[in-house]
Amino acid sequence: QPYPSSPILQRFAALAGELGVVLPLSWYERAGNAFFNSLTVADADGRLLGVYRKTHIPNAIGYQEKEYFSPGDTGFKVWDTAFGRLGIGICWDQWFPETARCLALMGAEVLLFPTAIGSEPGCMELDSRDHWQVAMRGHAAANLVPVVAANRVGREVAGSDESLSMVFYGSSFICDHKGAMLTEADRASSGIWLHDLDLAGMREDRLSWGIYRDRRPQMYAPLLTLDGQHSLNPRA
Repeated sequence: QPYPSSPILQRFAALAGELGVVLPLSWYERAGNAFFNSLTVADADGRLLGVYRKTHIPNAIGYQEKEYFSPGDTGFKVWDTAFGRLGIGICWDQWFPETARCLALMGAEVLLFPTAIGSEPGCMELDSRDHWQVAMRGHAAANLVPVVAANRVGREVAGSDESLSMVFYGSSFICDHKGAMLTEADRASSGIWLHDLDLAGMREDRLSWGIYRDRRPQMYAPLLTLDGQHSLNPRA
């Protein structure tokens, strides 16, 4: 559905206003002849704050998203909301340190990563749950910004083919700005987990550690290449 006329988005934006909460909303966006894995934020007054289109699109057994989505063209987004400045990535985005660093540099006070991850149909013995959590806790520690990660639970089967099934491992969590686990869901239960965050105190820690003051952006040119050596600029 298109933004912002989607009935789904309109319904949940109204709900956010009714309850006085901030809701990140993922949906399948249609924009002309293009399709995106997109997210918007409904603020506590019921307004939709804009669109983020998922930057990193995976292509693996069980995650063949390149068949459905175009790579996002919005760039990373942060939003000022009633409860702080939020930076949000979608699922596969959460594995990239560049995502978290960009959002942090743009002033995000909290990083949110809604996701759907679980067993790997192409490698059923692989359990990436701990790796998944550690990667995002590392983003928190490296940027001194707390992370909230929400993952789905349950089993899904592709039609009638039992060999193409996934079990999503839940384990949603909140960690503080140094990566310490504050609260965590189990692998199977849906529910609500709450924790208070001292955003002002965390901001003071970011300033006192000096990790933003001591950055050397001019030294990071390899990040603008695929192989660490050659510019992505065709004119270079």
